[in-house]
Amino acid sequence: MSASITDPLTPADATRPTLLSELLHNRWLRMAGRRIAWLIGSLWILITAGFFMIHLVPGDPVRQALGRNAPAAMVEERRHQLGLDQSTFTQYLHYLANLPRGHMGTSLFTGQPVADAIGSQIKVSLSLALWSFLVVVVVAVPVGVVAAALTRGGRRRRVELGFTSTGIIVATLPSFILAEVLTYVFSVHLGWFPIAGRSGPASYILPVISLAAGPAAILTRVVRVEMLAVLDRDYIRTARSKRLPLWRIYLREALPNALTATLTVAGLMLTGLVAGTVLVENVFSWPGLGTDMVTSIRQKDYPLVQGIIIVYGTGVVVINLLVDLVLGAIDPRSTLSSGASK
Repeated sequence: MSASITDPLTPADATRPTLLSELLHNRWLRMAGRRIAWLIGSLWILITAGFFMIHLVPGDPVRQALGRNAPAAMVEERRHQLGLDQSTFTQYLHYLANLPRGHMGTSLFTGQPVADAIGSQIKVSLSLALWSFLVVVVVAVPVGVVAAALTRGGRRRRVELGFTSTGIIVATLPSFILAEVLTYVFSVHLGWFPIAGRSGPASYILPVISLAAGPAAILTRVVRVEMLAVLDRDYIRTARSKRLPLWRIYLREALPNALTATLTVAGLMLTGLVAGTVLVENVFSWPGLGTDMVTSIRQKDYPLVQGIIIVYGTGVVVINLLVDLVLGAIDPRSTLSSGASK
């Protein structure tokens, strides 16, 4: 009797899993941990490769910044101020040590801290990428659903052929070429929109269309294919047999199950849209990171070039991480391949 009183654990308590064990066996958390480790490794590779590749480029960036006629003593003093008179490996170690504090060096031309220069321009590039992404989703999802409804069961072959052909043409058209065509037609010839610069809502229209057209065409086809696959499932046939309204069958029963693959592809497209701003910004002379990157490459402003590369690379890997985490939360089956190797 006394033994039962002094022993605080019952058999049920002894077998009850602890919070730590539950966390360790949570498939989503293990997947998240692996993805975060992958992100850290990817960023280190990006920073390291970018640093050494930039330093392999021939030419003296300080001489480029000060001009050919600058006295040698002034050039050497500037190199010493920037730490460029040290070995490349020493510069690399100092760069890594300063990054966690937000120190990314100093622009060779303006003397402005790279972090400040990027911070003043990143909002412009992000606004362009996010508006383009919104247009991609708003256009692709309804058009893909309608295309699936019209061509379900092999019906309307001409509609399917026209849809597929148009999608292929738009998807394969480079964004900068489309940007040039749109500028000539709607800015130069018709005068409907500004030719260049960021001067208000109207200046967003052509850059956004240039960025969003190709991804929207691809995502529309993905939505259509996924919807066609879902519409052939048994539960959709059951819903049809119950004579449910078509809007409910397509929007409440079929569409949510077709959005898993759509979310994955859309997330990857967002990374492409972020990177694609480099070309489109230069076509429309937008004051964003893309324009700054091209200008700094021409000027051999290596600290600014590397800082912009890090920002773009970080954006890409973070977006991929978020897509994986959201997809794992929505569809736990997506974590099975990650957990199978463990």
